[in-house]
Amino acid sequence: MTNPTCPETGQPMERGVRPMTITYKGHSATFDMPGWYCDASDESIHTGEDMKVSDRELNLLKAKAEGLLEPQAVRRIRKRLKLTQKDAGRLIGGGPNAFQKYESGDVLPSHAVTSALLLLNRDPKGLEVLKRHANAQ
Repeated sequence: MTNPTCPETGQPMERGVRPMTITYKGHSATFDMPGWYCDASDESIHTGEDMKVSDRELNLLKAKAEGLLEPQAVRRIRKRLKLTQKDAGRLIGGGPNAFQKYESGDVLPSHAVTSALLLLNRDPKGLEVLKRHANAQ
């Protein structure tokens, strides 16, 4: 994208990063939000890639507020169980691409997936039950 002009002032906008604060259910987070900014006004323009930053931050905030696993915890448990992302999606739930989305922060794991991962983290032998069930189908 070439430098857009500010819709309010007509001045050229500059690419940069500014602090942004979001709030969800009483929890707040401040992070650096990339975008096009106008110094003469409070206007900003954000591309789809820019919005991924705020979407992931909001998902992280929701995970904390809702008691769901955060992306790094999902990844840590999956790796501890020695599962690929595809196998984790097949055995634990969500489908073949679910764990890639959970671990990138693009999608929150459900309460059921969170519970299953927490139980498997505590007792990895439960994975054998899931594997037998998956192979029986």
